[in-house]
Amino acid sequence: MEEALFMGIRLKLGVLSAVLIAVVLAGCGKKPVSAPKQTVLTRMESDNIPTMDPARATDAISSQAMANVYAGLYRYDGKTLTGDMATGRARVSNHHHTYTFTLRKNARWSDGKQVTAEDFVYAWQRVVDPATKSEYAYLFSGFKNADAIMRGEKAPNRLGVTAVNKTTLKVELSRTIPYFEPLLTLKTFYPVEKKQVLKYGDKFGTSGHTLTFNGPFTMSGWREAAGSWTQKKNARYWNAKNVHLTAIKNRVVKDSATALQLFDAGKLDDVVVTGDTAKQLQNRSVFNVVPQNATFYIEMNGKRVPAFANRDVRRALSMAINRKQFVQQVLGDGSQPATTVIPAGMMYSGTNGADFATEAGAKVAKYAKYDLPAARKLLAKGMQQVGTKELKFTLVSDDTDGAKNTLSYLQAAFGKLSTGGYKVTVNTKSVPFKTRLALSTSHDVDMVVSAWGANYPDPSSFLDLFTAQNQYNTGLWHNTEYNQLVKKAEGVDAASPTKRWADMQRATAVLSSEVGVISFYQRGAAHLTNAQVHGMQLSPNGLISFDQVRIGK
Repeated sequence: MEEALFMGIRLKLGVLSAVLIAVVLAGCGKKPVSAPKQTVLTRMESDNIPTMDPARATDAISSQAMANVYAGLYRYDGKTLTGDMATGRARVSNHHHTYTFTLRKNARWSDGKQVTAEDFVYAWQRVVDPATKSEYAYLFSGFKNADAIMRGEKAPNRLGVTAVNKTTLKVELSRTIPYFEPLLTLKTFYPVEKKQVLKYGDKFGTSGHTLTFNGPFTMSGWREAAGSWTQKKNARYWNAKNVHLTAIKNRVVKDSATALQLFDAGKLDDVVVTGDTAKQLQNRSVFNVVPQNATFYIEMNGKRVPAFANRDVRRALSMAINRKQFVQQVLGDGSQPATTVIPAGMMYSGTNGADFATEAGAKVAKYAKYDLPAARKLLAKGMQQVGTKELKFTLVSDDTDGAKNTLSYLQAAFGKLSTGGYKVTVNTKSVPFKTRLALSTSHDVDMVVSAWGANYPDPSSFLDLFTAQNQYNTGLWHNTEYNQLVKKAEGVDAASPTKRWADMQRATAVLSSEVGVISFYQRGAAHLTNAQVHGMQLSPNGLISFDQVRIGK
C-alpha cells in the first residue's frame, strides 16, 4: 500500500485506493453455484491496476484486485486466519521450521484445472528466481535456500517448498519466522498456473486474458490502463455458495468532488472522500471511517540533498509539521497523527496487552511534536554543521487531490523554518502513482511522501523497510544499531516474544529519534457507503473482505 506493505503494501497517496481488498471465506461448494439474483457492488478505485502478476505486484491497488480473484493457502475470516486453498491450519514440526499443508481436493482454477501443490511450488520458485526481478522476493528470506537463490548461488528449484503429492505441500524454513502464517495471505504467495506464464511470458499479468483465477471472482475484461473493470463471481471457487456478490464493478475516480457526484447519483455504492469534501460530509448517515493498518511518512534522500544526512536538520523538518492541524484541516477523514511509523491498534503484547505503537510512541513523542521555534533552532544548528545557508529540495507525491493538498501543506510548513539568515526553499512535484513508485524505487527523489500498509499485524512489516539493504528504503537511510536490532528480532530472538518485543521497541525508538524517516499520520479512510451494503470488514492485514459483503435491507 505507498509503500508503502507488510512487509507490505505500497499505498496510493491521497485517496484510499478504495481500501485494499482481500477475500475471507469459509464453507465448501463442490459444484458451480449461480446466484439467485444479480447483486452488483459498484465502487471507486483511485487509479489503474499496475499489474495482476502476483510475483511483480508491489502496490495496494494490485493487491486489492488480486485478493478478489486469487486464493492463497489462507485468508482472514474477520480477525481469524482460516484455510482457503488449504483445508485448515498447517501441521507444524521441527521447532517451527517445517509446515505441512493439505490442499482442498475440490479447489479449481477458472479453466477447470485442479489447483495443486505444484502450482504453489512453481509460483514461489518463480518469485525468488532472480530472472523474475520480483521486488517482493525478499519476503521469502528465511525459507530454506531462499537467500542463496536470490543471490544467484543456487537454482530456484532448491527452494524449501515441496509438492509431496497433488494435495500436500511442505514448506521448510531455515529459521523461525514468527509471522510466517499471516505472511501467507500476501499476494506474493498466491499460486499461478505454469502454463499461463509460459504461454504469455512477459505479457502475463498485463491483461485479463493472460490469467486464470482460483479466488471468489474473475476479471476477464481487464487490461492495463483501463479506467474501469469488472470482477465477476467465480462459479468454480470452492466456497462460491458463500460469496454473496455476483459482481464488483470498479471505476477509477481521482478526486473527491467527482466521487461525491457519482455516489449521490447512485452510480457508485462506495467511495472514498478526502479533504474539505470529507469534512463537510461527516454528519451524513452514510459517512463512515475505516481505520487502516497503514502509516504515511516522509523520506529524505541524503545522497541527493546532503543536508538531509544531518540529524538536526531532519529533526527540524519533523518538528515543523503540525500533524494534528493537518489531519483535522487538510484530511478530515479520521486519520490520526503518527509518532512512529508503526500503526496503533495493530499489535499487542502477549504479556500485558500493551499496544506496540502506543508504548513505542511515548518514548519518542518529542521528535514528532510541533514546535516551530525549537525546529528553527535545530535547523540553524544543523545547517551550520553542513556549512550552507539554504536548504533547497523538491518534494514529490501523487497526483490525486488529497496528495496535492498534502504537498501544499508541507511546502508551507517547511517554508516557515526560514529564519535568521537560513532559507528553506521547497518545490513540489505531483506525479501519477506508478511514476512515484518508480522514482522511489530508483531513489530519484529528494524528498517523497510515502506510505505502507501492513499485510500482517507485526511491526517487522514496517521496520524491515528502513534496513540498509531494503529496496524500499527510498532515502537510503542507514543506522548500524537499527540494522542489528531488526536482525536480532528476526533471528536469534525470533522465538522469544519478550526479547523480540524489546528489540522492535528499541529499533522503533532509534528510527524515530534519529528521524530516519518523518512519521506523519496513520490513515483513516472516510467512506460514503450505500446503506444497503453490509459486511465490509477490515482484516488484520488491512484489507476489506469483499466476499463477505452483501447487498440488501
